[in-house]
Amino acid sequence: MHFPCLFRVPTSRCLIGGLAVCALALSLAGAPAPATAQVTAYKQAVAEAAWEDDDIAAFYRETGYAPIWTGEDDDARARRAALLRALEGVEVHGLPAGRYDPEGLLRRMGEARTTRDLGLLEVELSRAFLRYARDVQSGMLIPARIDDGIKREVNAKDRQTQLVAFAQASDPVRFMRQLPPATGEYRALMKQKLKMERLIAEGGWGAAVPMRKLEPGDSGAAVVALRDRLIRMGYMERSATMSYDRALEAAVLRFQLAHGLEADGVAGTSTLEEINVSAADRLKSVIVAMERERWLNLDRGERHILVNQTDFSAKIIDNGRVRFQTRAVIGKNLSTHETPEFSDVMDHMVINPSWYVPRSIIASEYLPQLRANPYAVSHLVITDARGRQVNRGAVNFARYSARNFPFDMRQPPGPRNALGRVKFMFPNKHNIYLHDTPHKNLFSREVRTYSHGCIRLNDPFDFAYALLSYQEERPQAFFDRVLASGQETRVELKEPLPVHLIYRTAFTTTDGRTEYRRDVYDRDARIWEALRARGVALPSYQG
Repeated sequence: MHFPCLFRVPTSRCLIGGLAVCALALSLAGAPAPATAQVTAYKQAVAEAAWEDDDIAAFYRETGYAPIWTGEDDDARARRAALLRALEGVEVHGLPAGRYDPEGLLRRMGEARTTRDLGLLEVELSRAFLRYARDVQSGMLIPARIDDGIKREVNAKDRQTQLVAFAQASDPVRFMRQLPPATGEYRALMKQKLKMERLIAEGGWGAAVPMRKLEPGDSGAAVVALRDRLIRMGYMERSATMSYDRALEAAVLRFQLAHGLEADGVAGTSTLEEINVSAADRLKSVIVAMERERWLNLDRGERHILVNQTDFSAKIIDNGRVRFQTRAVIGKNLSTHETPEFSDVMDHMVINPSWYVPRSIIASEYLPQLRANPYAVSHLVITDARGRQVNRGAVNFARYSARNFPFDMRQPPGPRNALGRVKFMFPNKHNIYLHDTPHKNLFSREVRTYSHGCIRLNDPFDFAYALLSYQEERPQAFFDRVLASGQETRVELKEPLPVHLIYRTAFTTTDGRTEYRRDVYDRDARIWEALRARGVALPSYQG
């Protein structure tokens, strides 16, 4: 093994060259050491530096400790250049430069003097590459460690496989460019991040609007403040008027629609709270959304179902276009009821479903009522372990606790069933699914957090028609016929659909606009704090 000078430096520093080392190990007598001694010293240094990292150690053992970074050949130079170029641009991805320390890597390249230095540097560069690749490809954080409600399994690539693939890549720059998510959403969020950073550098959106209800016909300083802020936000053209006129009403309406608010053109409390959110806080949402997009860096399916919890919506996506959309209700803002985030596959629907009451609900809600009155919650059927209906009058429910309650409870099919007339199943260990509900009044609310965790749909029949259209010539007629039977019926989906339950407080629309939603479970706030603890920071206001 031979390690010639990799970079040019002054002759007086001839033991190295620029960014890497000329592998000349001097003997005690001052003469060059034998080539075999250099090889041994290099291998020992690599093994020493990699011993705590099983993946890196295995990679170098299998390659015979051949260098991929510290050689003089063009391939090694190209790899170094591609890595350093990527590390110098990490902040565009919302990642902190200090986490990878590109300047420190450059300095240590220039300071290397011996064969041992080369070996240590080789491993350090591999470690920096793997950290960057993991962070930009599948996220810097481990979701489940941030919030118990985030059940998403991150699709992180095998580290040793990543090193092999990069070492064999014919174009290292292209390889690095292909690491981040290739989705249009990720690219749009990157653009929005840069836009928000420029805005913040220029002072943001200006002064906050006084917190008092403003409506058409009003005038005064508060109306001027509202107008000025909406102008800076891009929701209306400049105007000299001091009154709440039609132009301002239309701007408020546009803002409300872009933030999931009740769209009435009146600047009430909830609207003003969202208008007064700072540009810096909106930027945090964008950066968190980019991290979340990296967590979901996988094939989502040409056709799939997307539920954005903060948007209270459920969509069927087909070839990148929204085929169907409906309002949704999600879990209550309680640790025991929050809707989790995960992906699975919907494979069937049940028309005229029975509701099999979860044990948690039996214990917390129904057992106390049965202790007081055995005939309480009479709409539910109580059955034993063999499925036989229990005579309520013959049972002393006071004997039982949540731990030893031996019965099951279910609500038969019908219009008052808690699941409504249809449920959509993607069997999962969290017991979460989409379903109808008899409580239609909840869908008119601005914030829709009312369920025990499952997702309720405002238009479940239309949702069913859309799903069945892929396999039935007359989907509505098929559905209505089964519904009219009153019998609990399982209908298989011939082409199962991936289901993605996500949580995005910042997302982009098909026309390129960025919309924002409330952080209803405070999950994004926790993610931001975790990112900040790892070095992510916002730009400061200038003026």
